[in-house]
Amino acid sequence: MPPTVLNRAQTRLALVGAGRLGNAFAHALDVTGSIRPIGPLGRGADGAGCDVVLLCVPDAEIALAAAAIAPGPLVGHCSGATGLKPLAPHEAFSVHPLMTVTADGATFAGATAAVDGATDAALAFATRLAGALRMEAVRVRPEDRPAYHAAASIASNFLVTLEAAAEELAATAGIRRHMLVPLVRATVENWASLGGELALTGPVARGDETTVARQREAVAERTPALIPLFDALTEATRALASAPSLERAPSLERAPSLEPAPSLEPAPSLERA
Repeated sequence: MPPTVLNRAQTRLALVGAGRLGNAFAHALDVTGSIRPIGPLGRGADGAGCDVVLLCVPDAEIALAAAAIAPGPLVGHCSGATGLKPLAPHEAFSVHPLMTVTADGATFAGATAAVDGATDAALAFATRLAGALRMEAVRVRPEDRPAYHAAASIASNFLVTLEAAAEELAATAGIRRHMLVPLVRATVENWASLGGELALTGPVARGDETTVARQREAVAERTPALIPLFDALTEATRALASAPSLERAPSLERAPSLEPAPSLEPAPSLERA
């Protein structure tokens, strides 16, 4: 694709897939901005008349949706776990927001976007699109995608599963979900500020095995199905509690595969959309 097409005053971006993410992107992109969203369009759309097509479809449907696109435009997908091969033979890119998207939409400003591109132009557009959504673009290469996506699942999906387990057990003591929310929010903020080792509190962290044993007895009595989860988390927490503090560990460097992607234009300020 000629660079002039992607650098002109307004790039026409077809969003294919009218699910949660397609609708969220359509609402987040300013129609008067440098990237004009068209859609979301139904699956099977060919992207005619557009400069770029972004497939907001399930991973298993990416190849089929890409095959329906007429040659010419850049073609991208929004999968975190998938590389660029399903988009062949198009000039391909990907943009995956590291953000949960519900039926109510999402706020992308300030989040990270995992991007990649088969060519310099494709990668540059992926970075530009992330910027238009007020996200920070970080390149994640195909070989790193499964690990990246697994980490995202642990951070988001599994956290919901964990809190649902806490809610189930707490209910047996008359504690409702909203009563746990301040604790959960404070814990996440502490982890964000301090990291896992320094944010960890509770009986396992202080070596109070008597209290841990009493907790386990209560779980076995009231929610026995949660015992495997409780045991696994207890062991993982013991390992975290015994890990060297990050204050004493060598400074961490950005992984080579996670280098910032090149930008076509100055990044916008990270203010809320």
